[in-house]
Amino acid sequence: MKQVKEGDLVKVHYTGKLVNGEQFDSSVGREPLEFTVGAGQMIKGFDAAMPGMEIGQKKTINIAPEDGYGVRSEEAIIQFPRKDVPADMVLEPGMQLTLNQAGQPFPVIVTEITDEVVILDANHFLAGQELVFDIELVEIAE
Repeated sequence: MKQVKEGDLVKVHYTGKLVNGEQFDSSVGREPLEFTVGAGQMIKGFDAAMPGMEIGQKKTINIAPEDGYGVRSEEAIIQFPRKDVPADMVLEPGMQLTLNQAGQPFPVIVTEITDEVVILDANHFLAGQELVFDIELVEIAE
């Protein structure tokens, strides 16, 4: 039976959860996820789990933060001057916004609002989390 190797185009079904069981993403009920193994399209831990898998095989993997979305970084906490926020913009903690840096959009979460600053967190929402993925290999493209 053919096994996945680096460079293969594969299709997988997956369910991503936190270690507490809370599900954050799944391809169930949708088209399988398609990507090239080893091409950097996936987080490192997911990519590393693919070589050697066979069509129809299922596995559960745990991914440490370093091989997932990284560890939380204090450098990703931004203090944005309140005076630079449009007067008509209503902000609330937990709200997601998109900022632009050098023409690149990136999501941030409002974590705190004071009279002087708005504290924004640009860490990925899964940064610092150990992730659990249930993976099923559906196809290895020829």
